[in-house]
Amino acid sequence: MAGGKKLSRPEQIGEKLFTPSDYHTEGSRRCAVSWLRLLPPATIRFYAGIFYTVLQARGIARKGRYDAEQLTLSSEFSSRLAEWCGGQLHVTGMENLYRNPGAAVIVGNHMSTLETFLLPGIIGPAKKLGFVVKESLLTHPIFGDVMRAVPHIAVGRDNPRQDLQTVMEKGAEFLKNGVSFCIFPQATRSGTFDESKFNTLGVKLARRAGVPVIPLAMKTDFWGNGRLFKDVGRIRAKEPIRIAFGPEIPTTLPQAEVHGRVVEFVRANLREWGVSCIKGGEKEG
Repeated sequence: MAGGKKLSRPEQIGEKLFTPSDYHTEGSRRCAVSWLRLLPPATIRFYAGIFYTVLQARGIARKGRYDAEQLTLSSEFSSRLAEWCGGQLHVTGMENLYRNPGAAVIVGNHMSTLETFLLPGIIGPAKKLGFVVKESLLTHPIFGDVMRAVPHIAVGRDNPRQDLQTVMEKGAEFLKNGVSFCIFPQATRSGTFDESKFNTLGVKLARRAGVPVIPLAMKTDFWGNGRLFKDVGRIRAKEPIRIAFGPEIPTTLPQAEVHGRVVEFVRANLREWGVSCIKGGEKEG
């Protein structure tokens, strides 16, 4: 299925999907992959497409040919797949990724599995991107080859103190070498935003490496969390996908101020999008 070739890019995608300009899905998108069009409803079509692109990426990675460009193509395909399944994608603040060519720590909320598939294609053209991953993913029979092929920091999740030290040390080294990281400070994916569970890891990492923070707000409940398996939930085609990047925040400012600005950016956008937010233990609005 992959054979070591580059991932295909259907003509409807064009030369570049995401640019320094904001992106908005216009109207409905007809699926550009003929066999996927035969798979209704949206949930079945979406998961078939995701499995297809993961297997393609795995095949290329096993031949040692999976790089930043391939990662961007895989992710772009996932964005188009969401549109082909009825999703409306809205990405704003793109200019904030391009304004400074150096590395940054991008800190945002974590709502669903969808953002991990979409963000490399959105951020990748502007900044080389690395990932914090569970150690078990590096040996996973499907995802392992791809995870090992891209910049990553592996954590065990059994020793939080050791994981923190690993992220801080290896993350700072990557950042100083021009690799940006997306950090989701929440303990788990959630359809609400609880400020008390949004820790300062991303801000601390950025300060240690001397790079700015870019705040990120996301509404990605298009991909629902499953009951039996959290990664496999219903696709909610009517839920718009919203991703917003804020202006860089210099980490020469006090840590509390940087963190506060990130929290306020995330909360303000989510409230505007109708997502429940919790502040001081009480639900807002």
